Amino acid sequence: MDRKVVQFRLGSSDISAVRFGISPGHELIHAIRVMLRPQVAPLHWGWFRNQRGVPTGEAFRLMAVISGVEGYLPDFLTTTPSGDMTPEEELERLREVPDERLQFDLRKMEIRSTGARQREIQELIADPARARSAIVTAWEQVWGMLLAPVWPQMLRLLRADIAVRARRSSDAGLAAMAATLHSSVTWRDDVVEVQLRHHGETIDCGGTGLVLVPSVMALRGCAVLTEPPAQPTIFYPAHGISESWHRPASDVLDALTALLGSARARLLLELQQPLSTSECAQLTGSAASTASHHLTVLRAAGLVDSRRAGPRVLHTRTPLGEALAGGH
Repeated sequence: MDRKVVQFRLGSSDISAVRFGISPGHELIHAIRVMLRPQVAPLHWGWFRNQRGVPTGEAFRLMAVISGVEGYLPDFLTTTPSGDMTPEEELERLREVPDERLQFDLRKMEIRSTGARQREIQELIADPARARSAIVTAWEQVWGMLLAPVWPQMLRLLRADIAVRARRSSDAGLAAMAATLHSSVTWRDDVVEVQLRHHGETIDCGGTGLVLVPSVMALRGCAVLTEPPAQPTIFYPAHGISESWHRPASDVLDALTALLGSARARLLLELQQPLSTSECAQLTGSAASTASHHLTVLRAAGLVDSRRAGPRVLHTRTPLGEALAGGH
C-alpha cells in the first residue's frame, strides 16, 4: 500500500518547545470507533466486554455519525492537547468552538460520507449553534458511559508513557526518543516525518513547537493535527497496552503487593511525582527510616531513582517503575 508522509519542519525555537500532552477528546473518539469495530482492537476486548454491547441511545448515535469508523476525525473534537487536560477542560473548549471552525471540519466529514449520514452532517453544518449544543451534550453523555469509569486507569498509563519518554529524551536526546514513538515516525535533523495512509503535507511549525500525545484507545498507528489554530500535534500509541489495561487500581496494587510486598507496592504507586523521604513516609504511614529502607530496596531493583535537590533527596519512578505502576 502506498503511504503518504506528513513532515513537521522544526526551527530552533520549535525544538525547545516540543512537549507532551493528553487528549480526552482523542481518546473518546477512538473509544467510539472501537465500539463500532471491536474486531480490529483485540487489546480493548476486555474493556469492550465490560460495556455489555454497543450503546443504542441518541447521544452515541450522533457521536458515531461525526466520528466515523476510521481516518479523518473533526479537529474541533480534540483541540490542542495540553499537559494534563481534564475531560471537563476538553468539554469547555468544545463549547467555545467557533461556528466557522465547526462547519469547516464537518464539511471534511461531509465529503467523506454518503447517504443518510451525509445528509445528517449537512443539517449540522446548516445550523452550527444547534449542532454544537447537540455535540456537547452527546460528548458528555458518551464520555460518562464509555470512559469515565476507566479514566483513572487510562490517565495512569498515559502519565507513565510520558514519564518514560521524557526521561529517554533527557538521557538520549529528542531524536532518539522520537524514534520510539512508532515505526511510522522518524526524526532527522530538523524534520519529523509521520507516515500516514491517506494524507501528506509539509508543516512549518513556525516557532509554535510540536505536541506529542500518547493514546490508549488508538493503537493502529499515528495521527496528526495540522490545521490552525491547533498546534502541530502527533498522536501515537502509548507504551505497553495489554488487554487488562482497564483493571482498577486496586487490582494493580494487589498484583504489585504479591510481587513486592504491601509497603513497597504502595510506595511505588505513590511516586507519581518526585517525593522526599519524609513525604514518602507520610503517604505510606511509616517511619522515615522504614520508608528510606524500602526506597533503597526499590532503587537497587531499578524501580526508583533518587537525586538530591538542595537539602532534600527526591525519589521518583524509573521507566521500569513507571511500567509496573502503570499495570503493564
